[in-house]
Amino acid sequence: MAAGGEPGHNGHVMGPAAEAGPAPHAEGMVMTTGMTPCTGITGVADPAVGPEPPEGMSPACRARAILHRIGDKWAIYVVANLADGPRRFTELHRSIDGIASRMLTVTLRGLERDGIVTRTVHAVVPPRVDYELTPLGRTLLDTIGQLVAWADTHADEIEAAQGAYDARACPPPCAEHAE
Repeated sequence: MAAGGEPGHNGHVMGPAAEAGPAPHAEGMVMTTGMTPCTGITGVADPAVGPEPPEGMSPACRARAILHRIGDKWAIYVVANLADGPRRFTELHRSIDGIASRMLTVTLRGLERDGIVTRTVHAVVPPRVDYELTPLGRTLLDTIGQLVAWADTHADEIEAAQGAYDARACPPPCAEHAE
């Protein structure tokens, strides 16, 4: 995604504060797609409550903002990994291949802010923090399960289509240089 509010590869325009997703006290997120502008979230005073929907924001724009959060690849993995109950940060980190600690932290904060995940700090030494799906978060499990099952079922077809596309897009001399 481009920094400084310039269009990214998917046509969305997002300010620098929104690149890692809305964080507590995030300001200035602006998303636009085509001809329908979505004005963003400003002045979040209490991240537990969240912002009032900006005046004039269309239902489609609100849905896009929500789908941006829960449709993120890391959010899907976090929700799926919390399906069986509470997990500690390190358990989540070990179970999600390829996620950086910082990205897991940002993802968990966003999901907590959206009411999908709860964070419980236990007053013990050493400190223990558990993450768990809320009842709202649990409503995502069937949908995410279907999405993962679809991906597993069609992985071979998708890889074949990618190979065919890449062969057309990159003629043999180009493919030789790629190896």
